[in-house]
Parts: sequence; C-alpha cells; structure tokens
Amino acid sequence: MLIFLLLVFVPIGISAARYFWVGDGRGNWQTADRSSAGLLPPAASHPEALIRVYAARTVRWRSIFAVHTWIVVKEKDAASYSRYDYTAWGEPIRSNGFVPDGRWFGAMPEAVVAIDGAKAETLIPKIRDVVENYRFRAYGDYSAWPGPNSNTFVQAALDAVPELHAVLPPTAIGKDYPYSGRWIGLTASGTGFYASLSGYLGLTLGWVEGLEINFFGAVLGCDVRRPAIKLPGIGRLGVAAGL
Repeated sequence: MLIFLLLVFVPIGISAARYFWVGDGRGNWQTADRSSAGLLPPAASHPEALIRVYAARTVRWRSIFAVHTWIVVKEKDAASYSRYDYTAWGEPIRSNGFVPDGRWFGAMPEAVVAIDGAKAETLIPKIRDVVENYRFRAYGDYSAWPGPNSNTFVQAALDAVPELHAVLPPTAIGKDYPYSGRWIGLTASGTGFYASLSGYLGLTLGWVEGLEINFFGAVLGCDVRRPAIKLPGIGRLGVAAGL
C-alpha cells in the first residue's frame, strides 16, 4: 500500500512543483492564447474526411492533474471543421465555440486520435450520434470531478467507435466516470473489462487499454501492447498510445 501511494502522490508532487516553481508560461488565463496551433490544414484544402481528438492541459492549478479533451470531425469535401467540447459554463455541449485546433487557454494541444479518409467517413456518424444523444447535456450536468466532464464526454464518443482503438491519456480525469450507469462491463475495444465505483475508484484491464487503476481520479498503470507507464499528474511515459 505504501508503494502504491508513493506511485500516486510522488508524480502528482512533481507535477505540482513544476507548476508552482516553473510555471506554465500561459499568464492570465482570461487573455491566454486560443488561436490555432497549426495542427490542421484549411478544411477547403483537405477534401478527405477527418477525425481528431485533442488533449491539452486544463487552466490554472487544475493543469497539475488534468487535461481537457475535445473532438474535431469533418465530412468528405466539407468546407469547415466541426469541434465539440463539453464545458463547465453555458450549455455543456459546445459546438464550434473554439478554433478546431486552438490552444486551450495557451496550452498546446496534442492529438490523441488522428483518422483520415474512408475510415473516418464511416465512423463520423457514430460520433455525431453520441454528441446529439449524450445524456448529460442539460445546464448543471457538468461536474469537474469525478464527472461527467469534458473527458467523460469524449470517452463516451470513443466508446461508441471501438474501431478507433483509442485510449485517452491517464491525465484525462473523468474518463472513468460511468456515464452509461453501468459500473462494470467490457472495455470499448472488447479486449478487456472495466469496473468503476462512480468514478472515484476503478480498474481497467484490456489488451488495447492496458492496466489502469483509478484512485479518486488519479490513474496509475502500464501498457504492454505499446510499452509505457501511466502516472497521475505526469501522464504517459513510453511509446505513444497510437494515432
């Protein structure tokens, strides 16, 4: 138990020290840069269908622990991208409220999922169906911890599209919240199982997902398929989860 607690709290302590002593360089979050990070080409010059899921560190002290994730899609020959976020202010599901590949209040986004072409074209309707029918869409439904939050929303979309074989980073706090109401079941990939106690405690074990232990939102684990360790506050160290 002592070793486990050290593996949970030491990485969080390192992340906190980095934030308080070094800073994140973003300045005032209210005036922080939200412009394009240059990760996407102009939609008109990219006729293929496209799916992206981005993750970027959250705002202020919450960046010690967590990332914010969002979804971007574009149908074949569409002239614009569609971005979907789940936020704490206003109507929770926000459509095109921000630049598709924009910095998240100064934080540089990283792609978690990148699919183009015919495969993306067939999977986009499944993602849009989740967006349109997501159960936590009313004012007041958002809860930063343990969920449902932005990462719960994105995880629901990824679960609906197992063909993506997508895994959110361990710092995506809220991804383990049981949005469907089921506390135990198969993982989205069908290669393992999960168990979650309202998002506070949980266990995930699968060939695609690897091993993840959720301890009050802090995720500790490892991945054998794409060798890496997963640490709370710090994230994934090792081979990328795959795009």
